[in-house]
Amino acid sequence: MQLDNTAAIVTGGASGLGAATSRALAAKGARVFALDLAEQVEAVDPEERLSGVEYVAADVTDPSEVRPAVERAASTGRPLRTVVNCAGIGPSMRILGKRGIHDLDAYAKVVSVNLVGTFNVLALAAEQMAGTDPDDHGQRGVVVNTASIAAYDGQVGQAAYASSKGGIVGLTLPAARDLAQYGIRVCTIAPGIVETPMLATVNEEFRAALAAGVPFPQRLGRPEEIADLALAIIDHDYLNGETIRMDGALRMSPR
Repeated sequence: MQLDNTAAIVTGGASGLGAATSRALAAKGARVFALDLAEQVEAVDPEERLSGVEYVAADVTDPSEVRPAVERAASTGRPLRTVVNCAGIGPSMRILGKRGIHDLDAYAKVVSVNLVGTFNVLALAAEQMAGTDPDDHGQRGVVVNTASIAAYDGQVGQAAYASSKGGIVGLTLPAARDLAQYGIRVCTIAPGIVETPMLATVNEEFRAALAAGVPFPQRLGRPEEIADLALAIIDHDYLNGETIRMDGALRMSPR
């Protein structure tokens, strides 16, 4: 899949994995629409806004906000070819703890943002992609979703997060099969421990302990490496319906 002179959507595009992916796609010649919550978009320093990236306020769980954002990306005169779903949240709570059972609204919110939000953007973007002219290989687009190794190795307190990310893994193959007739591929990246704004709040000692648990390379992942893998998936036309772990061979312990 060629990116030059095409349009792309990145959710969670204002920071972290989404910002790195937006930068990488723009560098390849794509016109990128970085979707994020209004407060996240407003928080982006005007001097740090990326060339070739348009920041769009949209809640991924709300079709009434996502649909016009997708239509905007599809109306540039360039075909919408790429979606990378990076938006997500990861609060921690035990199913049964000192304060009682897991809050049901909190559980539902994590699943709504991470899983339902991913599906919402995927479906609305696929609708637009399906209406474009295919390239010389019959392709109309590629969607790259973001899961987590928590989908396989969920830790104590990660019931909601692991459920939502496991759902994304489970979505990958049927989505690829559903959209195959339109020439749209679907793959998923399952990252390990990556340096994101969430990790920036913890001390260096804790970060070093996290890195020490990674077999090799013994460090935390970088957002740019997620972006590089997304580019590789987009470029590799025979990758479809697959979830790829990017974790340095890490297998999470229960705690």
